[in-house]
Amino acid sequence: MTRVALDSFAIVSAFMAALWGIHLAIRNAAIVDAGWAAGLPIIAAFAAWQFNGGPRAWLLAAMVAVWGTRLSAYLLRARVIGHDEEGRYVELRRAWRTHLPAKFFVFFQAQALLDVVLAVPFLLVARSGGSPGAIEWIAAALWAGALIGESIADRQLDRFKRGPAARGSVCAVGLWRYSRHPNYFFEWLVWVAYALYASGSPLGELAWISPALILFFLLRVTGIPATEAQALRSRGDAYRAYQRRTSVFVPWIPRRDVAP
Repeated sequence: MTRVALDSFAIVSAFMAALWGIHLAIRNAAIVDAGWAAGLPIIAAFAAWQFNGGPRAWLLAAMVAVWGTRLSAYLLRARVIGHDEEGRYVELRRAWRTHLPAKFFVFFQAQALLDVVLAVPFLLVARSGGSPGAIEWIAAALWAGALIGESIADRQLDRFKRGPAARGSVCAVGLWRYSRHPNYFFEWLVWVAYALYASGSPLGELAWISPALILFFLLRVTGIPATEAQALRSRGDAYRAYQRRTSVFVPWIPRRDVAP
């Protein structure tokens, strides 16, 4: 498994290096987000092929391909094509100040490494092979529900941003009324489904590293903290009121807004 993991890193590393070069030309580092999502289907398919994983591995690879293609395409449309660079990457440029190309190269390569670490469920399933059973089909059903939820949340946010009321206001429609980050919540459920799918493999308990890491990054590092910091800079008091009444992650009934 180590050899396949190293080969996977080499492939995704080269892919990220190409995206880094494109980012220099378009001056939009958000392309790394689309690259992160695209790199995982590459690893899943490569592992299934290298291990001759059989129906169980190829079903998971197909699930990852559907998820990754949808998310990568959405991120390209929402953050890269025809858009200025997102505020969080602008802030990174301000914080890093010097040697920006080199620092962003390391950042892009870190996403390639993260892809390989997160791909542990795919590697475990590909190595163990076999045909899908009850656990795998339950996991696939959870994955489908989570993917639908994430797609709906993304579509609702995209429609709001294109509407006339978007400037200076907060998206609090549909799923966004019940969670400040429903897209992140359903993204995490996708990874729970991948871990559940792999849990029947030898050393399947290692698969739960992936949803645990995703949750950590979403709650503490590059997900919610950076997104909310940018929302507070751009929307101010409107977003503070939204924070007071709306669950941060798990969809829940909104609270009555009480001014501080």
